[in-house]
Amino acid sequence: MKRLTVLMAACLVFLAGCACEPKEVVVGAARPDVYVPLLQGKKIAILSNQTGVVGDKHSVDIMLENGLDVVRIYSPEHGFRGTADAGEVVGSSVDEATGVAIQSLYGSKEPVDLSDIDVVVVDIQDVGLRFYTYYVTMVRLMNKAIEYGKEFMIFDRPNPNGMYVDGPILDMQYKSGVGGLPITTVHGMTLGELATMAEGEGWLQNGAKLPKLTVIPCLNYTHQTRYELTIAPSPNLPTMKSIYLYPSLCYFEATPVSLGRGTDKPFLIYGHPEMEGPYQFTPDSTFGAKNPPQKGNLCHGFDLSGLDDEQIIAGGVNLEYFIEAYNQVGKDNPNFWRNSFEKLVGRGDIRQMIIDGKSAAEIKATWAGDVAKFKEQRKPYLLYEE
Repeated sequence: MKRLTVLMAACLVFLAGCACEPKEVVVGAARPDVYVPLLQGKKIAILSNQTGVVGDKHSVDIMLENGLDVVRIYSPEHGFRGTADAGEVVGSSVDEATGVAIQSLYGSKEPVDLSDIDVVVVDIQDVGLRFYTYYVTMVRLMNKAIEYGKEFMIFDRPNPNGMYVDGPILDMQYKSGVGGLPITTVHGMTLGELATMAEGEGWLQNGAKLPKLTVIPCLNYTHQTRYELTIAPSPNLPTMKSIYLYPSLCYFEATPVSLGRGTDKPFLIYGHPEMEGPYQFTPDSTFGAKNPPQKGNLCHGFDLSGLDDEQIIAGGVNLEYFIEAYNQVGKDNPNFWRNSFEKLVGRGDIRQMIIDGKSAAEIKATWAGDVAKFKEQRKPYLLYEE
């Protein structure tokens, strides 16, 4: 019977030494001694971007230096170098540094053909949110690997929002490019764990399994590790605080309210020309936000950059900011809501709750059962101590 292969020695080593001083986290890509022997003699395609690095060296370079045959790079949203806007279609190209062909998987209609490769590798930094598109791209590739009968390997990386679980489980009638699996908004899992769960729960196409799924786990990581990213996972998440606030502010993407794209504080502020608030800003065309919402308009609103990180994390998915904006500029604006709100929030009843004046705490209480259910459901697939 074909089953998942997970290299678990690393986890056992951690558990044996958990009483010692915390050690530096070692990501899967930094363990070529483990994965090179498994990839030798195979033609490799890799899903990665600017975050797929060990120190100042990309995992593609590490594999090539170790004599591995990397024949194709797949790039997610924002492109291989991470310079494209959110939602921007990125064409296929060639990586200048290595000469390896790059095929964009985000917004591209170019077919994915795995007939000339043996194994798909994933090395990319996710941020642990259901509406962050990297895992959706990974699942798409997993389905293609099943279709072509190819192996799949993940160089695992920590989840910077891996400390907790929150938000409703996605109602799959709202499945989209910003929600691909029936998971909570903040799922608290690494990509390696999420991939094993997708396979184990039968969420891949027709409930099928991969010929072989291998996870190269991190060392010295638990779900309570505060793992700080040194490279922005995407242009508009440049700081850890923006990553921590992302679960609460992303819903503004479905409204005219600016969440700071086109400023030096994306996902740290929010506002609108008709709002009242102590903070003012004017979005403009910037790196990663060529045409941001409210471009050129003076917005009034709120600056959350002074909040304590632990306070943000403890609050989890916090709809207070969204409700504040709705109460100020949404009640009498028929254009306030876009259909993408349900895709982001994951359910069809939360919009009406907000319209009816429910508080953020009352709405949060409605998904407590989803959180408890998902935490139990994911237990068999966790590779790291909770």
